[in-house]
Amino acid sequence: MVTPETPGDDLVRARSQRPRDLPQGFRAGLITAITVLLGFSLGFLRYWGLDAPGDWSALSVIPGVSLFLATLLQILTLYRALRLEDEAEAEYRKTVRWFIASAMLLLVGVTAALWEGA
Repeated sequence: MVTPETPGDDLVRARSQRPRDLPQGFRAGLITAITVLLGFSLGFLRYWGLDAPGDWSALSVIPGVSLFLATLLQILTLYRALRLEDEAEAEYRKTVRWFIASAMLLLVGVTAALWEGA
């Protein structure tokens, strides 16, 4: 027996399976955070790699590589955040994970640069 509620129930199920879009402002906030961290990364890498006094050593490779990879990962994260597909919640979550990974790699690189310079 079909009741009037059955079509509505199917419609509710169909809507809940559809990927949810983000609320206004989430992407803009993430893009701002990425660009701020990217600016810091590029500035720090430039100062530490080119302007800081001292000579490069074998230990300088560790912070240099991790700072470079963190910067590269931030650029890729910015690319992901600017795609239209990032409006979907699942894609946005992946982009946030990429951003957190790049921030952690940047922290490792800055810490290694401070340790190497001390």
